[in-house]
Amino acid sequence: MSIKTTNQDNMKAAMRSGDKLTLQFSRNLHAAIRKKEIDDRKDLEDGDIQKLIGTLVKQREESITQFTQGGRDDLVQVEKQEADYLRQFLPAQLTEAEVKTMIQAAVLEAQATTEKDLGKVMKLVLPKVQGRADGKLVSQWVKAALGG
Repeated sequence: MSIKTTNQDNMKAAMRSGDKLTLQFSRNLHAAIRKKEIDDRKDLEDGDIQKLIGTLVKQREESITQFTQGGRDDLVQVEKQEADYLRQFLPAQLTEAEVKTMIQAAVLEAQATTEKDLGKVMKLVLPKVQGRADGKLVSQWVKAALGG
């Protein structure tokens, strides 16, 4: 079943059961997908939707940080719940060990020795971890692997 269909089913079930938060989260996702489809003038496939969801999750995480600093625990809880709702549509995340193994293989393949070779290694690693690991963390681990 596609992400759009699953989200719409979640929306219908939330309406029937009176689950206001799930209804809100599913409507937010539906609106984000529709906006992107209208902006791009094409129907989004699941891969495109997963990229969009990844962006939405990052936005929620940034909001959580801001609300925590501002002492708004009530808003932190809602943002965490929405991020969890969105994560169910993403592929399973890779563990740190799995990513570091990929990085080591890419370092050997690219024959990278210094931090100047960061771009070569990232070019090999990012397509393999796309959507399944945070790019910033991958970049930090590659720098560490190259002695940076």
